[in-house]
Amino acid sequence: MKIVRYGLKGKERPGIIDSDDNLRDLSSIVNDIDAEVLSSEGQEKLKSINLSELALVDDSELRLGVPISNVGKVVCIGLNYVDHAKETGSPIPSEPIMFMKPTSSLNGPNDEVVLPRAVILSESGDENENLYKESDQSDWEVELGVVIGEKARSVSISSALKYIAGYTIVNDVSEREYQLNAAGGQWIRGKGCDTFCPVGPWLVTKDEIHDPQELDVWLEVNGARVQSGNTNTMIFNVKTIVSYVSHFMTLEPGDLIATGTPPGVGMGMKPPKFLKPGDEMKVGIKGLGVQTQNVVKWK
Repeated sequence: MKIVRYGLKGKERPGIIDSDDNLRDLSSIVNDIDAEVLSSEGQEKLKSINLSELALVDDSELRLGVPISNVGKVVCIGLNYVDHAKETGSPIPSEPIMFMKPTSSLNGPNDEVVLPRAVILSESGDENENLYKESDQSDWEVELGVVIGEKARSVSISSALKYIAGYTIVNDVSEREYQLNAAGGQWIRGKGCDTFCPVGPWLVTKDEIHDPQELDVWLEVNGARVQSGNTNTMIFNVKTIVSYVSHFMTLEPGDLIATGTPPGVGMGMKPPKFLKPGDEMKVGIKGLGVQTQNVVKWK
């Protein structure tokens, strides 16, 4: 199944994509795409529905939202592709590198990505209210997103996949100066800006993805392919990541894990290339759809 949420931001309705790629309204069946829907029992309930009886939705000019509601946390895995680690000049990690993106960074799959600006502090540490630094090092990262469907705490690698509801696309947009250069490097500051976590276009339930380690992933900027990879080159695979994270924090239904990005980020180019207002990112993963974001200046 392909499950979506559609409508104005903060007022999204639940939907499902039928076999003819039509959007059907699910609000007569469920209130939202929540923990109940993501569970194994909830998914079985949806499978039993005759989708032709659900109202068709005209999606020609429709906004899609994050395909899961009430995301509790966004856990990210850094440097999880060998070639990406090499292009950043980083050592190959011996275990997963974890960081978080705040839920305030969540964004619809086709919503605008806003380049941030940061206040400049004086040498004394006081805020200078009149001086701001506009972002000029914002970067792109296509990632396989894993959506948790069952509560997972200290689960084994062999059992980890059963706690997954499905998969989606995440663009882990990152401001590299905020992340790496200032104050000794603070990843969450560079990763957590508003709009820096586009998710979707839909949640594809795990029964439709035969092997999450055989998915082509790609990203284009202004029509030029800059990232092209496959999840089979991950250093730590999906089941290892879910198990590992679950030993450090309980994973709840609706939690999202972004599993790392292949090579081709702007920071790794020679010379580096970063996003600017007017750019367009197109982000895709085989079987999971495509998302598109226009980049705009902070306003």
